[in-house]
Amino acid sequence: MTYELIPLLPFASFLLLGLGGHWIKEKAHFVAVPAVAVSFLLSLFALINVGGGHHTTLPLYTWLTSGTLDVHLGLTIDRLTAAMLILVTGVSTLVHVYTIGYMAGEPGYARFFSYIALFTFSMLMLVLADNFLQLFVFWEAVGLCSYLLIGHWYERASACAAATKAFIVNRVGDFGFILGLLLVWLTFGSLDYAEVFARAKDSSGATLNLLHPFGGQWDVPVLTVICLLLFVGAVGKSAQVPLHVWLPDAMEGPTPISALIHAATMVTAGVFMVARLAPLYDLAPMAGTVVAIVGGMTMVLGATIALTQTDIKRVVAYSTMSQLGYMMMACGLGAYAAGMYHLLTHGAFKALLFLGCGSVIIALHHEQDMRHMGGLKDKLPVTYWTFLIGSLALAGFPLTAGFFSKDALLISAWNAGPLGQLLTVLGLLTALLTAFYSFRLVFVTFWGPSHVDPHHASHVHEPSPTMTIPLVILAVCSIAAGYFGIPAFLEPMFAGGAAEDHHGGAALAIMLTATLTGIVGIAGAYYVYVANPALPDRWARQWASLYQLSLNKWYVDEVYDRAIVRPTFTAARELWKRVDVDVIDGAVNGMGRGVAWGGWMLRLIQSGQTQHYALGMALGVVVMVTVFLMW
Repeated sequence: MTYELIPLLPFASFLLLGLGGHWIKEKAHFVAVPAVAVSFLLSLFALINVGGGHHTTLPLYTWLTSGTLDVHLGLTIDRLTAAMLILVTGVSTLVHVYTIGYMAGEPGYARFFSYIALFTFSMLMLVLADNFLQLFVFWEAVGLCSYLLIGHWYERASACAAATKAFIVNRVGDFGFILGLLLVWLTFGSLDYAEVFARAKDSSGATLNLLHPFGGQWDVPVLTVICLLLFVGAVGKSAQVPLHVWLPDAMEGPTPISALIHAATMVTAGVFMVARLAPLYDLAPMAGTVVAIVGGMTMVLGATIALTQTDIKRVVAYSTMSQLGYMMMACGLGAYAAGMYHLLTHGAFKALLFLGCGSVIIALHHEQDMRHMGGLKDKLPVTYWTFLIGSLALAGFPLTAGFFSKDALLISAWNAGPLGQLLTVLGLLTALLTAFYSFRLVFVTFWGPSHVDPHHASHVHEPSPTMTIPLVILAVCSIAAGYFGIPAFLEPMFAGGAAEDHHGGAALAIMLTATLTGIVGIAGAYYVYVANPALPDRWARQWASLYQLSLNKWYVDEVYDRAIVRPTFTAARELWKRVDVDVIDGAVNGMGRGVAWGGWMLRLIQSGQTQHYALGMALGVVVMVTVFLMW
C-alpha cells in the first residue's frame, strides 16, 4: 500500500488551490474535498493493515547526513498513528464538506480551502513522523496554519489580534520544545524514535547538574528534564495552564476551523506527543507527575470558566480546554490508552458541537451571543438533535462514546495511586460541571422563549445539506465510537503504562458516580435555566465575586497584561528611546553635525581674498621648514 499518498493528497490540493485559486474560486471544494476523502479511505486501509499486525516504518527522503546526525523524512505507521490518521482525515473530510455551505460567497473561499488542506497535510505528517525533528517541523507547520486560519478574516482587528496571540503564546511553549530536542540529541546522539527509545533505559540513571534556586547544585535525572522541556511545548499546543489563554480567542476564526484545529486535531497534538513518547515518560515519573497535575488544573479551570460564558463558541472552547486537561492528566498518570481513547471520542463529539454552533450562527446571521438566542429547537431540528447528542456525549451520558471513554479515563486514573485518586475526585467534580454547562448551552440556545432579533427571527431555517449531513455523521460517531474497542486496540502500544482494571468494586463505584454526577448536572441545568430562568441573574448578584471571577476567566489575561505585556511595552519604549534615539540616531545625527561644523570652519578660511591665501601659503612653508630643520 502507498502510505505516502495519505499526506500527499491534501498537500497536492494545497498546491493546486494556492497556485490556481484565483481562477478556481467558488469551485475550490471540487479539488479539496475529493483529496482529503481519498486520504481518509487510505487511512482506513492503514488501520486494517495495522490491526493485522503490519507495523511499518517507511523512509522517504534524506536531507543530510553528518556523522551520527541523520536528518530525514520518514513515516511510521503503528496502532497509535493509525488511530490518529482516522481522526484527522475523518474530521477533516467532514469539515471540508461543511465548509462548502458555511463559507459560500466568502471572497477568500479558495484561500480557506487551501489553508485547511495545508493544515491537514501538516497534521498528518506530524502524527506519521518517525523522528523528533520531523515532529518539530510539522509541529511548527500546524502552528503556522493555525495563525493563518484564525486570521482568515484579516480585515477584522480582533481576528488579527487573536491570530497574533495564538502565534506568540505557542512560541513560548515551542522554545521549551526546542531545548528538549537539543537535549535529546546531546543525550542519545540521535533523533530517531526507535533509537532513542531503545537507549532510554540505559540513560535513566544519568543526571544534569543544575543550579538550585536557593544555592548549590541540583542533580536532576536527564530524562526528567527532557520530558519536562518537551511537555512545555505540549502545554502551549494543547492549551494547558498557564499557556491556555490563546484558545478561546482563536474562536475569531471561521467555525469550521474551530472544529478542525481547535477541537479535534491541532490542540490534541500535545496529548499525542506525550503518548508517542510514553517510553520516555515511563522512565521519568517526576515529569509524569507534573503532566498529571497540570492536566488536573486545566481540567478544573476550563470547566469553571465555561459556566458563565455567553459566547456560544467560547463555551465550547473552554470545554475543549477542560477535556484536554482530562486527557493530559491520564497520560501523566501512565494511562495512555485511556487518554487517547478519550481524545478520539472527544474529537467526534466536540467537532459536532462546534459545527452545530456554526449552524446556529449562520441561521442567526452570525449572532454568537447566547442571550440573543432561545426557542430554536423547532426551527433547527437537525441541528438541535445532533447538538443534543454531542452534549450528552460530552456530559458522559450512558451509552454515548463520552460515557465509555470518560469512565475508562477516570478508572485508570484511580488505579494509578494516591495522586490519581485525588485527581479522580477532581475529575468527578469536573464531570458535574461539564454536564451543567453543556446543557446550559443546550437550554439557553434551543429551549425557552426566543430572544432572537425580530428582523432575523422569521428567516431562521436549517442550513444546507452540506452542513447538516456532517452533523448527522458526527452524531452517529459520537455514539458508535464507544463500541469500537479502541482501548483494546491501543493498549499493546503502552505496555509500560498504568494498570487499567475496569472490573473491580472501585471501578463500578466510579462508573456509577460519574453517571450520577452527569445526570445531576443535566438536571441542575434544567432546574436553573428552564424551570427557574430568573435564578442565574439572582445568583450573579448574590455571588458577584465568584461570578465575575468565572466570567473574566480568572483574570489570567489581565495578570499577563500587567505582569508581562505592559512591562514589555514599557521596556521596549525605553530601550527605543535610549538605544535607537539616543545612541543610534545620536551617532548618525552627530556625524551630520560634525560635517556641518567642519564646513563652517572651512568657510572661515575661504574668504576669497588673494592676500589671505598668500599669507596662508607662507605660513605653511614656514611651518614645514621649521619641522624639517628640527627633525
